[in-house]
Formats: sequence, structure tokens, C-alpha cells
Amino acid sequence: MVTTPAARKVLAAGRIIIGWVFLWAFIDKLFGLGFMTTADKAWINGGTPAQGFIKGIEGPFHSVFQVFVNPFGDALFMLGLLGIGVAMMLGAGLRIAAVTGTLLMLFMYLAELPLALGGTNPIVDSHWIEAMLLIISAVTLSGDTWGVGKWWAGVIGKNTWLR
Repeated sequence: MVTTPAARKVLAAGRIIIGWVFLWAFIDKLFGLGFMTTADKAWINGGTPAQGFIKGIEGPFHSVFQVFVNPFGDALFMLGLLGIGVAMMLGAGLRIAAVTGTLLMLFMYLAELPLALGGTNPIVDSHWIEAMLLIISAVTLSGDTWGVGKWWAGVIGKNTWLR
């Protein structure tokens, strides 16, 4: 693994930053703080965070994502944002967070599909960068620095999947 103290700190900072991106999205959509979600569209006020996004999909996968236009889709989306954000911020459960976060980023990429919708880069966009930061955090055990990763490893024992 990465042993240089400076590199470990940079990886930990990246993990915390990406964790905050997911946790902030959850908080803003839950309470409607006015950044990406207005108060009237907040989940606690009856808003539909996933449905609002999914209904706006215009790309070739429009019909594929319609299965999530319901309260279950909203709950799954919000639970995902919260779980990924908390795991990354704490530094525990990074592998599960990396897999689920990468899947979420893949789905969002396909929903917006820059190639079909004329984005600024026809292949790579910020979803790829966020997914890579999740994966890098998990494979380098960045939760061991400025996180509870070492402690968590003792709790889960030899089950490296939960690491």
C-alpha cells in the first residue's frame, strides 16, 4: 500500500472531499437548502429527488430509468447518497461505497450521456472522475489516515470486502 505520509494525507483528503460531495448532495436534497434543491422540492417537504432528475432524462436510456420514477427510487437514491457519503467521510466500508458509488455514477452518466446530448467532452465527464476517486480511496485504504479504517479493519476481521 501507499506508505509515504504525504501521499497518505493527499489520499485521505481526496476521500473526505468526495465523501462530502455525496453527503452534501444528501443534505441539500433532504432539506432543500437552496443550492441544487429549493426548499419546496426538499425531500422532507414531499419533494422527489430521484424522480425530478429521472423525469428530465432525454437521452437514449430514458425508458430504462423510468422504473425508478417512484418513492422507492427516491429512497434508494437518498440512502445511496447518505451511505456513500458517510462511509467515505469516516473511512470505513470504502469498498462497498466505491462499488455502489461507481454504479450510481455510471447510471447518472448514462442518464446524461454526453455523447448523445452534446456535452463538452463526448466520452469523459465528472462522473468518471468521481467514480475514480471513490475507487482510489478504497484500493489504497485511505480510511486508515484521518479515518476509522484501522479500527474498522479490527472490527470486521478477515472480511476484506467490508474494509
